[in-house]
Amino acid sequence: MTTTAAVKRILVANRGAIARRVIRAIRELGLESVAVYSEADKDLPYLQEADFIECIGPAAALQSYLNQQAILEAARKYRVDALHPGYGFLSENAGFARAVQDAGICFIGPSPDLIQMLGHKTQARDTMRAAGMPMVDSSIVLGDDLNEVRHAAEQLGYPLLIKPASGGGGIGMLPLLSADQIETEWPRARSISERSFGRTDLYLEPFIQSPRHIEFQFLADKYGGVRCIYERDCSTQRRHQKVLEEAPAPSLDRTLIAAMATQLESILAALRYDVIGTVEMLYTPERGFSFLEVNTRLQVEHAVTEEVTGIDLVKAQIRLAAGEQIDKVVPKTVSLEGHALEARIYAEDPVRFIPSPGVLKEFTPPCMDGVRIETGYQQGSRISSYYDPLIAKVIAKADTRDEAIRLLSVALHAFTISGLKTNIPFIQRVLADQDFDRAVLSTEIVQRMLAESST
Repeated sequence: MTTTAAVKRILVANRGAIARRVIRAIRELGLESVAVYSEADKDLPYLQEADFIECIGPAAALQSYLNQQAILEAARKYRVDALHPGYGFLSENAGFARAVQDAGICFIGPSPDLIQMLGHKTQARDTMRAAGMPMVDSSIVLGDDLNEVRHAAEQLGYPLLIKPASGGGGIGMLPLLSADQIETEWPRARSISERSFGRTDLYLEPFIQSPRHIEFQFLADKYGGVRCIYERDCSTQRRHQKVLEEAPAPSLDRTLIAAMATQLESILAALRYDVIGTVEMLYTPERGFSFLEVNTRLQVEHAVTEEVTGIDLVKAQIRLAAGEQIDKVVPKTVSLEGHALEARIYAEDPVRFIPSPGVLKEFTPPCMDGVRIETGYQQGSRISSYYDPLIAKVIAKADTRDEAIRLLSVALHAFTISGLKTNIPFIQRVLADQDFDRAVLSTEIVQRMLAESST
């Protein structure tokens, strides 16, 4: 075992595919895992893969996976040495990270001070702007005073995006095209943010037309060492929710990518960034890169980076949090091989895009060379209406992008799911789109497709 000896047992404070993924990494490192679960998740298969399990409350996230007291009580009960937050829920909650550390438990993520500074989107923008990062203007954090919101919107100019200052994953981001929408969209965004992250603070940002969404993956140790693990293209989105992710970013100048990565490494090293994180950027040929946000956690789409680099990001995250040096965890020169694509399979109507919870009467993922499946479910599992309706992630790796697209399409056709609707037909449409095939990408590619199909 290469992990610092002080860490022997880890609590996984999450659910579904990411909980299973982290439990697997813990086991492969020769450590013990504790899985927590809500009453709604008591029959999910990955619980059998953990060494210990503990129910932390009812189905509602605020009473279970966002219940800090219940999670900390479980951590104390099982005398864990460390806690892995996964993504979403409490993964970017600085107060929770600090409470974990105050309990004498290693938090497997950046320090609480960094999470507070960079996990909070407007503070992150202030910090990165001061460090020389290019970015568009944005508002301060705004509360529930709609007159204050209107004034800030007028100062920035429409179109705008409403964005939660805490959290990520595109959750709670809503377009604001005119002042007439403020009365309905602002309270809706606050409600979504509270349900998802336990916070209601929002801000406004200009809506850049037709950008690409490029994110840079980083690992770092506690001694000032920072390593960029290349980039991902997450431009294929619907309503700011990522649909397909890929690595490396196609049809972008590698010299441009390398220069941005080097600048980010320097900035993050100066901030003494540690463990893991992602810097998200918008890119247009006219503007170049514009800073978007820092995600102080593991990303949903981490698997595509793992596939093209051969680096297990979850194991690396655990080892770095436990105190190992970056040079012992990550090669000094990280090689890039092939192309990887990830599709998110949701329980949702593929036409109306509304959740379709229910029981997986049939659930048989494909078993194919070059295809990786991440899921927290099995046949007979119920997809609950209480949580994100993600069923599985399907990752295809091949020598070229064209081959990866074909392999992913074949894998999706081979997926057997019944009992509820899924977005697989919609993803197949995207994979067959001419612009997607030619890597003519932007965050509006799906919107354009849907508009064309409705005429």
